[in-house]
Amino acid sequence: MNCTTFVAEKIQDLRIAVIGDVMVDRYFYGEVKRISPEAPVPVNHVKKIDSVLGGAANVAANLANLGCKVFVGGVTGDDENRQILEGLLEKENIDFTGLVRSRRRSTITKMRILGARQQMLRLDFEDVGDLFPEETDQIKQWLLSLMDEGIHGIAMSDYAKGVLSDAFCQWVIRMADAHHIPVLVDPKGPHWEKYEGCTFITPNLKEMCEAAGQTVPNEDGPVLQIAQMAQMARERYRIKNVVVTRSEKGMTLVGEKRMVIHSPASALEVFDVSGAGDTAAAALLAAAAGGLPLPEAVYMANRAAGIVVGKVGTYPVHRDELLQDLLNEERKLGYGFRPLSWKEIADLAQIWHKGGEKIVFTNGCFDILHVGHVSYLEKAAKLGKHLIVGLNSDDSVRRLKGETRPLVQELDRARILASLACVDAVVIFREDTPEKLIRTIRPDILVKGGDYRPDQVAGREYAGKVEIIEFEEGYSTTGLVERIAALVKAGKL
Repeated sequence: MNCTTFVAEKIQDLRIAVIGDVMVDRYFYGEVKRISPEAPVPVNHVKKIDSVLGGAANVAANLANLGCKVFVGGVTGDDENRQILEGLLEKENIDFTGLVRSRRRSTITKMRILGARQQMLRLDFEDVGDLFPEETDQIKQWLLSLMDEGIHGIAMSDYAKGVLSDAFCQWVIRMADAHHIPVLVDPKGPHWEKYEGCTFITPNLKEMCEAAGQTVPNEDGPVLQIAQMAQMARERYRIKNVVVTRSEKGMTLVGEKRMVIHSPASALEVFDVSGAGDTAAAALLAAAAGGLPLPEAVYMANRAAGIVVGKVGTYPVHRDELLQDLLNEERKLGYGFRPLSWKEIADLAQIWHKGGEKIVFTNGCFDILHVGHVSYLEKAAKLGKHLIVGLNSDDSVRRLKGETRPLVQELDRARILASLACVDAVVIFREDTPEKLIRTIRPDILVKGGDYRPDQVAGREYAGKVEIIEFEEGYSTTGLVERIAALVKAGKL
């Protein structure tokens, strides 16, 4: 299973718990045109207020947007910001039954005042310190219940506000190990004793240097030096995998048996690196929890982070964005010449529909691809933005054309079709008609070749409209077969 198939078909089955310091990030956008008469300070006329999930809640948001079922645990206050937090979590379909409501703490909130896109002031609402024993016990009971029900991974997001104390971190890691659940830690501070024994730890380069007591510039060259620091930390703290995130420079994983995986950055333009670490951690944990090999997991995490740094502000990557990015990259690298699964094509069609991009669908056997086929497909492709080809399976072709056909097996036919510049995707169907596939894709334009009338085309009720394109005369697979047979019979072949 590769990354693309995993994101299309498996990632939504995952159940992930996120534990840590949940926060609300609030932004007050305004304009400044005068100084206050009360004091020599600017007056900000607020035009818009935005609230987004921050801290551990941003990791949870990334996992939820990737399609996972997410459960978040931590402590908040019993205040207005808790209500805002709950609303944001509900919007992302994140289960927050693990969030303990405390009257002795505030909901961690960072309020930013901006004027003309310039941050003027930040107000922090927080009470830092270890949790009270009864609060920790509530989170423990919540997590044990989840483990009994079945979860596939745990993320611990530490901002040193008090939830992830030394003793609590070690308890989580021990319990997870007993249940064979991978634990990913986003660390805080140079002392990693409390994270000892975790499956993954994801420091950025600055945090890795602080933990190692060294200084390494974030440049293209020092991958070996970074790997050496990570290996020392891995051995010292018995951590299975140390993953150093380097924002626009990519990421480096050092694992067991001195395995080193370096994944270069994928973003073409970097606008904002904030939140990229949370995205990388979320994608890496999901991939590992879903059973992807580590090279594939690192690659997927890096692609996800590459999407985020191309956005402005904290932004959780969406599953459909990641799927489209992975499919596009497969095609660029020459790995895209394969049929897509029905789930992949459904998700891809949904992405294109959301973007207002017109989808064209046609189908056929395409046995021995010839000029007539290519001309037909090029004409179909010009009717919209994306052309999807439904390809009859070998069994389907045999039922339609007899036991001697097809001459070219389905995967070879799919690969040849997918390599054409005019074709965006190929998907195989095994029925006699593509009606079910068309119902899944719901194209804007359904194209059929030959002398059909639109009301005779199977699946027409699931398409925006039907277009008939005439085949070019003189070209057919049957004609080619008959010509070859005649030449053989005449002893000329």
